[in-house]
Amino acid sequence: MKSYWQAFWTLLFPRICLGCQQTLSEGEDLLCTTCRFDLPVTRSWQTGDSVVADKFAGKIPVASAHAYLKFRKGGKVQHLLHQLKYNNEPEVGALLGRLFGVELKAAGLTADLLLPVPLHESRQRQRGYNQSDSIAEGLSQVLQIPWSNQLLKKETATASQTRKTRWERVQNVANVFTITQPESIRNQRIALIDDVVTTGSTLEAGAQVLLENGCREVHIWTLATAL
Repeated sequence: MKSYWQAFWTLLFPRICLGCQQTLSEGEDLLCTTCRFDLPVTRSWQTGDSVVADKFAGKIPVASAHAYLKFRKGGKVQHLLHQLKYNNEPEVGALLGRLFGVELKAAGLTADLLLPVPLHESRQRQRGYNQSDSIAEGLSQVLQIPWSNQLLKKETATASQTRKTRWERVQNVANVFTITQPESIRNQRIALIDDVVTTGSTLEAGAQVLLENGCREVHIWTLATAL
């Protein structure tokens, strides 16, 4: 009887792929099989050619820096990130985090702790969640690395980075992050987790405060990188 009602409910309200907006088939979740295979994966962990690492070269030491997907304006990845950040679809972050985790695990990349880049509490109250938390949760499930959203805090609300120059972005996020329990990160290999990296100024500021508080090394893993 339960199966009957599930089928009836699906007929009335079909589940839609968040990538292409087509109806999902049985066994598919959030993304259809075609969209999963069509994701523009960077594979920088295999090629060694990381656009993300280049953003931090000469600025701050990072042990590894990778993005799972290539972000292009108007593309599928932008649409998925919009669903994640603004349409109350945090499970998208968890799904893509798990897919990314499979790749990182196969490449032998690891850390001691995952820290999602935090939102200021006012922004998080407005949105209802931090999209980077769901990404970290998905990565954690596959990599078996603990994650925490309590150790790295954003103490100052900042303006949107979207239309700012590189220098304006750096100034906008300078000194906005704090570590609540320095002893918990000391001598640890920390992976900073975020949804998308553009200039890298926010992640650079987060990595800087981690290193200043005694973490052994910083990795930067994001869902996407702007090209």
